[in-house]
Amino acid sequence: MTMLQRFDPFRELITLQNRMNALFSEAGLLPRMTNESEAAAMWSPAVDIYETDKEIVLKAELPDVKQEDIRVSVDNNRLSLTGERKFESEVKRENYHRIERSYGSFARTFTLPPTVDQDNIRAEYKQGVLTISLPKREVAQGRNINVQVG
Repeated sequence: MTMLQRFDPFRELITLQNRMNALFSEAGLLPRMTNESEAAAMWSPAVDIYETDKEIVLKAELPDVKQEDIRVSVDNNRLSLTGERKFESEVKRENYHRIERSYGSFARTFTLPPTVDQDNIRAEYKQGVLTISLPKREVAQGRNINVQVG
């Protein structure tokens, strides 16, 4: 079972540009990014999706994201995962030597297949991993009808 995600070519281009910039920075061909807002221009959590006999399970990596900063919603056959990873304010910015992790808001949206029972979706957040269980509803099975010749 595949879940579709809306293709956003600009997000893919930004991700590619960030990776190329990081590659050239490592080689010393570009100056290092010093502004965390540039490093956090766009990020989205990594997600694994798998299916069992009874449910579809979505696991998202959200390290250092507080539970109260995560929102999961279902509307119009679409599951939305949004939230924010905030920059640690307890350490002064001048004390950082390097900032590579991304901070700021994120959003992921997934189209749900018609077999998902949207009324019984559950979410659990433990050790930086958000697990969303999407139970399958029982599909009515067709039956054969005998045709009488009259």
